[in-house]
Order: sequence, then C-alpha cells, then structure tokens
Amino acid sequence: MQVGIFAKTFPGADPLSVLSAVRDSGYAGTQFNLACCGLPSMPDAVPEPLVTATRSAAQSTGVVLAALSGTYNMAHPDPSVRQKGLRQLAVVIETAAALSIPLVTLCTGTRHPSDQWAHHPENTDPTAWADMATEMSKALALAEEHGVDLGIEPEQANIVRSAADARRLISEMKSKRLRIVLDPANLFESAAPPQARAIVERAVETAAGHIVMAHAKDRHADGRFATAGTGVVDFPDFIARLRSVGFDGPLVTHGLSATEAPHVAAFLKELV
Repeated sequence: MQVGIFAKTFPGADPLSVLSAVRDSGYAGTQFNLACCGLPSMPDAVPEPLVTATRSAAQSTGVVLAALSGTYNMAHPDPSVRQKGLRQLAVVIETAAALSIPLVTLCTGTRHPSDQWAHHPENTDPTAWADMATEMSKALALAEEHGVDLGIEPEQANIVRSAADARRLISEMKSKRLRIVLDPANLFESAAPPQARAIVERAVETAAGHIVMAHAKDRHADGRFATAGTGVVDFPDFIARLRSVGFDGPLVTHGLSATEAPHVAAFLKELV
C-alpha cells in the first residue's frame, strides 16, 4: 500500500509548495484538492496554466496524485444546487483526466440544505436515494467519457451510510467506474474498540473487490474524530484485513494538522 495524505492538510495555494510539504512530511502520494491551486474545491473552470503547474509540481516532487476531490451534495433538496454541482464535477473530472489522476472522490450527499456532511431525517426517504442515484448516473457518464473512476465513501450523515449501501449503489449503477473509498472512522458514530473492530471487519468483507482507496482517520470512543492511531480504530487489524481481501492501493490520512503529519506517516508506514 502507498501511504498518502490529503493535500489540504498543508496551507498554501501553490501546488509546488503544497506537494513539497507532502513529500517532506514522509508521504508518497496525496488526495489532491483544487483549493491547493488557489481555486474553490469545486470550480467553474480550471485555467490551463494551473493544470500545467500542478503536473510540473507532481513530477518535480515525485508525489503521486492518487485522487482528486470532487465532493458536492448529490442529494441536495434543491435541484438547481445539484445541477450546479454536476457542472462543477464535470470540470473536476476533466481536470483529473488532464492530470492523469485515476480517481475522483464524491459525497453521496444529504437532504440537509446547508451542510453536505450533516445528517437529515429525510435521508432515508426513498426519494433521497433516487435523486442521488440519478445524479450518480450522470456523473458516471462523465467519468466513462474521460476514463476516470469515481469513489464513494460511506458516511454516517450521507445517503450511502455503509459498505452495504455502497455495494447496492454499485449494483444499481452497473458501472465498473464506481468504486468504494473506505474510511473506518466513518463507519460508526461512537463505539468501544471491540465494537469498532467488528464494524470495520464487516465493512471490509462487504466492500472486498470494490475498494479503490482507504482512508486513515480515527475516532474517540465518544464519537469525536481523532488523528490516526489515537482513537478506537484498530489500524493494524484494518490494514491486515485490507491486505487479506487483495487491496494494495492508496492509504490516505486526513483529519490531522500539518505538524502531526510526519508522525502519522511513520505510524502508517510501519503497518503497511
């Protein structure tokens, strides 16, 4: 497995300075974000000079661009918001293809009108799934056109909450371009270590064969997110289980400070 980190962990709007920080903190790869070029994460356009600068920065630092963030609320209650997000996703997918980034990561969304990471009671309504699935079908058409995979991450506050939900969506979409990004800390709200281990074990087994990237974020027992290695997620067990189902892709950490990054890199590299 290749150990990586969210590029947004490091401040700056210059791709070379950000990717240099990624490399100097001990990471071989990154999940890139267009905010690291001084743009919105979901921009309306990406000027060609910024694409060239990002490509050059990756080449000069040797940092692999494993994924590009393309998150917007695919289940927003306002169709016009979804339409705008899809237009911006098209820009992100085109940029990923131009940079030879193989994966664009997505958010399956929520009915919450102002926070795409917040739960809403209507998330379980069949119309929420239907709206998200319609949006995903359009996104996959863009991905097929440009030869890029899309990664969905089960999130407790989103429409796709579990590995089983992700498998259901993959089955419905009937596209090999739709893959799973598995973050163990997003599979439960609060849990003691044995419970967390069991939940993560089931998720890895369910997602086996569809995992394109793993995330390394942690949680405290009371539900607060934590830096990898400081909470209830059993990372040696998680990584061993990923390996047992044949996963050998990027393991990307986030939810940490830039000053914590070198320590977490060392921690994860000991495990992979």
